[in-house]
Amino acid sequence: MQLVRTISLSTLSVLLGALFLYSAYTKLLPIQTFEYTLVEFVHMPWWMAAVASRVLVGLEAALGTLLVFNLYGGRKWVLKLALGIMIMFCVYLAYLWATAGDDVNCGCFGDAIWMSPSTSIIKNIIMIAILLMLLKFHTGISKKWAKYVSIIALIIITIVPLFVYPIPGTQPSFLNEDKYELDLSAIYESEKRPAPSVDVRTGKHIIAFMSLTCPHCKMAALKMQLMTRNNPDISMLLVLNGDSTDLQPFWDKTNAEIIPNTMLLGRDFVSLSGLSLPAIYWINDGWVEAKSTYIDLSQAEIEKWLYQGKKEE
Repeated sequence: MQLVRTISLSTLSVLLGALFLYSAYTKLLPIQTFEYTLVEFVHMPWWMAAVASRVLVGLEAALGTLLVFNLYGGRKWVLKLALGIMIMFCVYLAYLWATAGDDVNCGCFGDAIWMSPSTSIIKNIIMIAILLMLLKFHTGISKKWAKYVSIIALIIITIVPLFVYPIPGTQPSFLNEDKYELDLSAIYESEKRPAPSVDVRTGKHIIAFMSLTCPHCKMAALKMQLMTRNNPDISMLLVLNGDSTDLQPFWDKTNAEIIPNTMLLGRDFVSLSGLSLPAIYWINDGWVEAKSTYIDLSQAEIEKWLYQGKKEE
């Protein structure tokens, strides 16, 4: 009877650990989705979200690994830490439910599995119940060496994402002497689509050329709409290309319809964007002064560039 109970509890630990590992894995696809979730719903600064997303994913992976191998450490600190993390997640989910409603993806499994805050709370309560059961009835591997292995494994696995997914720089590629003028007249002369509500031919603006079906474009639009919400003074324009049937799914994924936007098709779009999308340009009076990727696009750097001339005046 004792053997059956031990096997059952060990199996529960393995399954729970596998769920922790899967949760960590899905947050890496890509990690920017989790990072932007922390900015949007937890209101972390961009740099803090970049660090926290990687550390939390590493911590989940570490706890999952230790649970799979039934390594609980001295006084079962691994189970207690996992319990504390799950309670913290429940508090976050309750806050998310109260502030954003129950029709949002909590991000517990990244984009792999859409899960509302209420559903995720139920999942977490079940996981907490299993952790409490293991804490009370299961010793795991209680050898002396296991205590040291659990500590070392937790530290190493937790910091691995910081090296595998290093925090990107925030400096755009300034063109300096190589800056060039971009003829944006096609955006305003198109007979098929209405002209954008903002005139980007004068002043400083961030213009992003995007395909409606491009995954990287969706990540860029998601990030840009968060920047717009944080600082409405940043002038942005999305120039979109694709089939009109893909427009609503694009908005559903990015919430970027708050950014001024327009459609541009065919040769006009390619001549301005080039072949690499998204093409994100820093425009000053019609001249391209810098280019960014969605990864290194930085709100702080944009604000520094945007207000630079005003301070000098």
